[in-house]
Amino acid sequence: MKKVYLETFGCQMNVSDSERVATTLAKKGFEMTLREDQADVVLINTCSVREKAEQKLYTQVGRIRHSGRPKPVVGVLGCVAQLEGETLFKKIEGIDLVVGTKAVGRISDVIQRVLDGEEGIVDLGEREKDYDWNVSDAQRHSPYVAFVPIIEGCNKFCTYCIVPFSRGREVSLPASEIIRSVLEMRRSGVKEIHLIGQNVNSYRPESDSGLEGFEGATPFSRLLRAVSATGIERIKFNTSFPRDFKADIVDAINEHENLCNWVHLPVQSGSDRVLGLMKRGHTSESYKKKIDYLRSSPRDISITTDIIVGFPGETGEDFKRTVELVEYAGYDAAYIFKYSPRPGTPAYSMDDDVSPEEKTDRFLELETAQRKSQNERLKRYIGKDLEVLVEKQAVRMEMQVSGHSTCHKVVNFNGPAELIGSIEKVRITEVKSNSLFGELCNDSKAAMQLC
Repeated sequence: MKKVYLETFGCQMNVSDSERVATTLAKKGFEMTLREDQADVVLINTCSVREKAEQKLYTQVGRIRHSGRPKPVVGVLGCVAQLEGETLFKKIEGIDLVVGTKAVGRISDVIQRVLDGEEGIVDLGEREKDYDWNVSDAQRHSPYVAFVPIIEGCNKFCTYCIVPFSRGREVSLPASEIIRSVLEMRRSGVKEIHLIGQNVNSYRPESDSGLEGFEGATPFSRLLRAVSATGIERIKFNTSFPRDFKADIVDAINEHENLCNWVHLPVQSGSDRVLGLMKRGHTSESYKKKIDYLRSSPRDISITTDIIVGFPGETGEDFKRTVELVEYAGYDAAYIFKYSPRPGTPAYSMDDDVSPEEKTDRFLELETAQRKSQNERLKRYIGKDLEVLVEKQAVRMEMQVSGHSTCHKVVNFNGPAELIGSIEKVRITEVKSNSLFGELCNDSKAAMQLC
């Protein structure tokens, strides 16, 4: 039995792909291992959205090649594989196979061909019509949290983004299959699901099968209500595209307790001029109106975002508009990136005229503004009770456990490892830089059992 080590860089879609790759390989008789040094096959599932993730690929393959042990079969999967194809063999010595984003269902056959002596195999073909989207419990990244793809690809063509080229056009999975999958996960003990896609709220299935009888102006809001009806304890979704984010999504969250009170809504810039250059399809004012509606919810919805600084042509005044928008929105968290040109995107041909030094200065200034806003926002949780799905022991403290709230905050508190997998009520007592700390409420399930 050949052992396979699988490493994943990138977004939740990549993690989800890796789970299905591992499921396929295990069914075909391969043994998945967490020890790279013991693996006969090393697979690297890559991201191309950020330059840093792509660079990790080159570093990893080089390290494996010079590890001093017999060289394993090395394969590259994911977005970089899809974009680079056979050119990867010329760029990186030591690669044996390249499998694109839609060919992962054939990974076991490709590996076997290499083991049989075939060299330089590339599969960038389309996904099989009978592709199995299910993940076995043994290969899930968590027994309690599951990623559920609902839409693949992107039609937006933002000028900086490679996803439409690496993932293809938007294809929505049938609602009936999504609901069936969620029901199976619930029966297997999953407590929280994440409906995922490059733009989940762009969900447009070919038929209404599975959505009949559910209200909502958009198919995505109807899907949210349909998934809520499965009774799964917690539902999150990521990522939302501002142009397609409608009020009925917030209405669904307000109406259904198991739809979690967290929305990730990437703004990318606060300048209308830069948003136009990015071809985002929204303005700062239209975005603010969505923020206002989210803030009006009685659910106290946590809002997070993505922002790019130093996009080609961004002036000091443009950047000032972004800082102002961050202060207006009051994000609970923001993922800030310095612009890096991605070959193959429209922005790659633009003049990258913001210097690396200026990008760093803007990054630090925006990070400071966001941190100040974030710290003020997080204070609202002190003294409040949050429902926390306990997922693991805390990293630094042996007698602490860690999990996520419905508003997607990391919460640490004192408690035994036996709590892992349960949902506990925790009273927040302290705000950390990127997390919350609390104590078990007296009426929580665990506290009553401990008494």
